[in-house]
Amino acid sequence: MPVTAMTILKHKSQQSAARSAGFTLVEVLVSLVILSIGLLGIAKLMLLSSHANDSAYLRSQATALAYEILDNMRANRVEAIAQNYDTPLGAAPVLPAVLCTPPLATCTTANQVTKYDIYEWRLRLNANRAVVPPALPGALPNGDGRVATVIVGAQTQVTITVQWDDSVAQNTLNVGAPNAPQVITLETVL
Repeated sequence: MPVTAMTILKHKSQQSAARSAGFTLVEVLVSLVILSIGLLGIAKLMLLSSHANDSAYLRSQATALAYEILDNMRANRVEAIAQNYDTPLGAAPVLPAVLCTPPLATCTTANQVTKYDIYEWRLRLNANRAVVPPALPGALPNGDGRVATVIVGAQTQVTITVQWDDSVAQNTLNVGAPNAPQVITLETVL
């Protein structure tokens, strides 16, 4: 039987087909290791993204709470200029004698509205405060706030400070940073 070029090519193709018929166990293990490293990286990225998203949400809630009390002060300008909205950090919400919520809306004076505004704002600041009724939606973890009004000439300057505990996100995003409360400050003229 003569050996032709066709026979040689056929024989070589059969050898190479037998050699590459399947993956070896080592190739499969190397592929699994590479895949698992990639999946761990994606999981870490998702975790960091989630914490950053939570932190941004809390910051936007704090900003909304600062503007909420400012809007209340602008709506009740006479009381705000009289510095009746001023409240220190750490003050607990004090249930006013008169509630201004429908259907019991019995507030008849601006001072009653002021006391109710401060009470409701303080409730919304801290989600961890055990009060009756429970903290309102959008409250901050260990949140606190301060309103300071200063009269300079004919202008009334207001400084609103809102702080909260963002340690869960900050410990993940800023490893080794001091664990201080997050603070936003809103300064404006009434």
